Amino acid sequence: MYGFVKLVHVLSATLLFGTGLGTAYFMWRAILSAEPVAIAHTARQVVWADWLFTTPAVIVQPLSGLALMYLLGLSWEPWILWSSALYLIAGGCWLPVLWLQFRMRDLAMDAVRMRRPLAPVFARYARAWFWLGVPAFAAMVLVFALMILKPY
Repeated sequence: MYGFVKLVHVLSATLLFGTGLGTAYFMWRAILSAEPVAIAHTARQVVWADWLFTTPAVIVQPLSGLALMYLLGLSWEPWILWSSALYLIAGGCWLPVLWLQFRMRDLAMDAVRMRRPLAPVFARYARAWFWLGVPAFAAMVLVFALMILKPY
């Protein structure tokens, strides 16, 4: 059972981090293009990727982590507490990012539909989206480090 739960935990962590990094890259490249069609298309795909891949991984991570703690007989070691706190920080950044992605998608789709430039608020949303990603990315890198190094 331990091997299976660990595999699920590692795969969901990889999926969470990889999907987050990949979608952030493509979204940022689309935003830099300032092309409403490219942004609308990319944002639609990013929103779908979050629903299909990121959201399930976000749910599986703590569940499989708790299962591993139980199977290994671990208590709330300091590295587990730190990992959990960092995971919550990343999640606290991710939730507003989801809202921003929906809004940016809708603004880009509206611009395409009306054949107008992006609304001025789009730039503010894009900046907020980017800057929320910085601590989320850093937190997830630290979570990976703590999970691998397991400092006692």
